[in-house]
This record gives sequence, C-alpha cells and structure tokens, in this order.
Amino acid sequence: MGSIDQVSPPAEGLPPVRPAPLGHRGAVVWLTGLPGSGKTTLARALEQQLRAGGLKTVALDGDDLRRGVSQGLGFSLADRRESIRRAAEVALSLAEAGAVVLVAHIAPLRESRMLAAERIRERGVPFAKVFVNAPIAVCEQRDPKGLYWKARAGQIVSFTGIDSPYDAPTAPDLEIRTDLEPLADSVGKIALLALKLAELQARSGFAEWLVVP
Repeated sequence: MGSIDQVSPPAEGLPPVRPAPLGHRGAVVWLTGLPGSGKTTLARALEQQLRAGGLKTVALDGDDLRRGVSQGLGFSLADRRESIRRAAEVALSLAEAGAVVLVAHIAPLRESRMLAAERIRERGVPFAKVFVNAPIAVCEQRDPKGLYWKARAGQIVSFTGIDSPYDAPTAPDLEIRTDLEPLADSVGKIALLALKLAELQARSGFAEWLVVP
C-alpha cells in the first residue's frame, strides 16, 4: 500500500496530482495594477487573514522578487517579460507544494500575463487574475517614495503608467476599486475568490474568521 503522501500518477500526460493534506489545494491569485494601486497592501492583509483561517498562504511582492530571483533585470519590455515569467515560476512551485500564492506584481504587459496564466494552468494549478484598479491621480497621491514625481520630472525612466505602458485587464476574474471601498471589503472579496480556487474542504467553524463585505 502506498504512503498517504504518495503523488498520484499522471493521467493522459497531465502533471501529477498532489495530495491536499491541509484540506485545500494550491492556487495562484495574481494582483495586477498600477504602482500605488494597493496590490502589496491587499496581498499582505489577505495573507494574514487566510493564514488565520488555517490556509498555507504565501505573498510574493514584485519589489521583493526584483531583489532576489529577478535581481539584475531592468525595466525594458524584454526585462519586464522575464520578470513576469520568473514570478510565475516561483508562484507555480509554491502552489504545487500546496500553498495559496498571492502575487502582488504590476505585470504591465497583457501578453506576458496571459503566458503566466497559461503556464500555471497547464500544470493543473488554479489561477485567478485580480485587477487592483485605482485612478493614476490616486496612485500618485499615495506614492510615499515620490516615484511618480521623479518619473514626471524625468529623473527616472520606464516608469509604468508614465512613460512605460500598462495594459489594463479587459476581463479580470475580479476587479477591486481601492479608491472606492475599504480595505476590509476588498480583502473579503479576494478571500472568497481564493477559497473557491483552493477548493477548501468544509470544516466546522472555518468561516467565522472571514470578513465578507
């Protein structure tokens, strides 16, 4: 008799189906939006909430990835594509290990976002794209590092939303307007989406911690 942790053999060329000992499966929720739209704030708050509910959860921030696996990449379109590809591979590895992965990454290029989604889904991992939407004027007001000001002054170049394009999603799985609703409401909406992707097995009292708008 095989071990309870044994990986099931693939069927018809599909990747192995990993067991879900924690009562949920791995998944990827990708938060995309302009700089300052609130992606990282949402991901960190959501990470805490899902962990409080007993889910194995990891938040990946685009800036942190640039200091690690994407160190050395610039902001040319080619480097941005590679940055998105690497973020997708890291997220995929974590999700295949059973984690619910929250990727807070601008990912400005529509084509690259599509490739990332296809790569993750072809491995049998659920994927959802969340458009963290806020007007650029609001994003500039929130900008604690003054990057928008520096970009408009020409002190930095290839800044997304100023002199580098951002392809807004046309059909996201969920759109969050961080300029119009409280953080708790936004987190609750994304949490419901994440739980659906993770196919959480019902257990007594689980939903009590979840803030639902």
